[in-house]
Amino acid sequence: MRPLLPTLRLRHHPSTALPLLLRSFAHSKPQKPPPQPPLPTPPSPPKPPQKSATFTLHDVSWEDPYSWMSSLNDKVAMRHMDVYMEQEEKYIEAVMADSQRLVSKLQSEMASRFASDLSTPPLRWGPWLYYRRIEEGKQYSVLCRRLASLNEEFISHKSPSAGFDFTSGKRIEQKLLDYNQEAGRFGGYAYEELSEVSPDHHFLAYTMYDKDNDYFKLSVRDLNFGSLCSKPQADRVSNLAWAKGGQALLYVVTDQNKRPYRIYCSMLGSNEEDVLLLDEPTENVYVNIRHTKDFLFVAVNTFSTKSSKVFLINAADPLSGLTSIWECEGLAHCIVEHHQGCLYLFTDAAKEGQPVDCHYLLRSPVHTSAPRKWESVLIDDQDLVIEDVDLCDTHLVFILREGRKFKLCSVALPLPNGKGPVYLKELNPQFLPLPKYVSQISPGPNYDYYSSTMRFTVSSPVMVEKEHIYDFLAGLDIEYDPIRVQMPDAVVDYELSNVKWNIVQQQNLLLDRARVLYGRTSSASSAENSAISQSLTNEASFEDDHLWNDLDEFYACEHYDVSSCDGVLVPLTIIYSRTRKKMAHNPGLLHVHGAYGELHDKRWRSELKSLLDRGWVIAYADVRGGGGGGKKWHHDGRRTGKHNAINDYISCAKFLTEKDIVQENKLAGWGYSAGGLLVASAINICPDLFRAAVLKVPFLDPSNTLLYPILPLTPADYEEFGYPGDIDDFRAIQNYCPYHNIQKDVFYPAVMVSSSFNTRFGVWEAAKWVSRVRERSIYDPQRPILLNLTVDIVEENRYLQCKESALETAFLIKMMNS
Repeated sequence: MRPLLPTLRLRHHPSTALPLLLRSFAHSKPQKPPPQPPLPTPPSPPKPPQKSATFTLHDVSWEDPYSWMSSLNDKVAMRHMDVYMEQEEKYIEAVMADSQRLVSKLQSEMASRFASDLSTPPLRWGPWLYYRRIEEGKQYSVLCRRLASLNEEFISHKSPSAGFDFTSGKRIEQKLLDYNQEAGRFGGYAYEELSEVSPDHHFLAYTMYDKDNDYFKLSVRDLNFGSLCSKPQADRVSNLAWAKGGQALLYVVTDQNKRPYRIYCSMLGSNEEDVLLLDEPTENVYVNIRHTKDFLFVAVNTFSTKSSKVFLINAADPLSGLTSIWECEGLAHCIVEHHQGCLYLFTDAAKEGQPVDCHYLLRSPVHTSAPRKWESVLIDDQDLVIEDVDLCDTHLVFILREGRKFKLCSVALPLPNGKGPVYLKELNPQFLPLPKYVSQISPGPNYDYYSSTMRFTVSSPVMVEKEHIYDFLAGLDIEYDPIRVQMPDAVVDYELSNVKWNIVQQQNLLLDRARVLYGRTSSASSAENSAISQSLTNEASFEDDHLWNDLDEFYACEHYDVSSCDGVLVPLTIIYSRTRKKMAHNPGLLHVHGAYGELHDKRWRSELKSLLDRGWVIAYADVRGGGGGGKKWHHDGRRTGKHNAINDYISCAKFLTEKDIVQENKLAGWGYSAGGLLVASAINICPDLFRAAVLKVPFLDPSNTLLYPILPLTPADYEEFGYPGDIDDFRAIQNYCPYHNIQKDVFYPAVMVSSSFNTRFGVWEAAKWVSRVRERSIYDPQRPILLNLTVDIVEENRYLQCKESALETAFLIKMMNS
């Protein structure tokens, strides 16, 4: 590091240097120091107008001076809101003005890690290879396909050679949909919600977000001619399912409150009007459809907080009506599949009126006398939790969790009849190779029902233990937690018939390119790729380090069990740079989600590299309310138990500083959506625990949003956060609500709240919370409260992703260095 002032270097002979200096000082008059320029005045945050409004429920009244921000139908209020939004935009620009070089540098770093010239790994379905690729200089991808028979080896992804085989002189690539052109149709950007190719590979049905009307619009494209079909074309579409082998399309539309409530059937090539199959009039009942993998049936789910039902539609005759096959009390997860005359139901519904802690698998013949009987496939095993299932014509695949260890196994189909439920080991499961440590396994699209090759994405912040390190530590009688290796996501194909496997794609974040094993990448030589491909298709131990782009040499990952305030152990995962880790001197960022029973996403993300390489510790708190611990873990962190999730997060934050993993005054929080609620609530309770925080599209005002929803909420939202009409839930909401529990006259950490006009938790929630924190807390220009607003949907635009991530990262770095 350079000193603040350079060392004075004397150019005279050493014997004469000091006298010369003394003579020069002796004959000089003392000079007054030059006047210092005044420090720039820090920008002042906006002060939106206040308008008192009182709300009362269960004999409890509260004031909300900023409720006008959510009055979407009040033109005067919205004009005030427009002015306020402009002020916020200018304020964040002024605060971050001195960090623009850093923002640009970070954006450049993050953009360089996008494999812009590579395609997604091609997916074989029938005779075709389907894939998406991004052309140079374009923001959005192109959906393409090519016949596998013409191109067994997936060659260059770059235009123009991507679609032309110079050896045979044939064009081998077919562009199905260019999303850059779709952006021109839909407000300048392309946000696709659904995309389904028909089973005969003739049509593509997809929905694009219409920004001007705030709904998703259905289009169907003829893949043989590339033209749009005249019908069906529908607005407010939320679900799709093909029938009649691709001759009919079923779709679900939403009402004005965005509740899915009607199912239509459209016969392609027909001039007849689309037929209404189901109209659900009850306001709190939602409708969903999904075709079985063999395309023989369409499953219809109707669900509310009171009940869940499943119906079947014969895909060969979609107008023949709906047949009821399942019903249970309460909101339950129900997925139906079909295999050779047998229905399989994957659900977490209560058994005999008693709630269960995990999912289980049932089966029943398609044709059976009423009432239908379902039998369990497996005997309950408390030590082996079924996280997910997938199937093809020959095998059933289970994603299992044993404690914190994930497993993947397949069993042959059809299953034996007449035995009733059995233990998994009785089905002779074939366990598929996995890395030693896995945080999540996600099934791929796996559209080809008749293929025994199935694709999974293996996600993990950890890879392999270095046993020799632990043997050394154990010899010194030192307590330690296993240090594991960081690993980017890997897309893996498993051939279930012979248990061969192939790493299809895994990004190399150090070289900023991806390894694609269907031939050559543009950034590697033919010889290199040939050697890689050969080594990965040979049978070998899946735990061989050389097979993976692991980051062992550069980054490490540790796992801890943190005791929460009630003694419950909360899993905490931390990642850091091996060369930059210093005891009690690293800034840290603590992530959290903790809602809906969903697994905390701990996948390696390239934007984190910019922080890790600058010495940051990245941590993930798996608090109650999230997934990974069964339904009880989720239930203990929802509704009246939401305070448990907040306390878990606070305990993990304190652990990081008390154990000198993170410097005490340099801890930041990070929460997305429902995770933003937890971070904001933790800040209310312990504002001095954090130096900064980033809240992305956060849920900050549940008291008002749950009571007076402006945007429609789902039954799952009320199950997660509580029903204001229930007195116990109402009290819990009032106690944890970030907006209603902001402390007065204390210093709050610096916070950047990123919100969008296109989000289910409206931008007014973020604006209200930001305004109230500024109003109540002690103003400190070194700890600004910022509101970062976007008008576009960031997720589908790589440029906007980089821009937003760079701004948030620069904000965190600036706050830690200020």
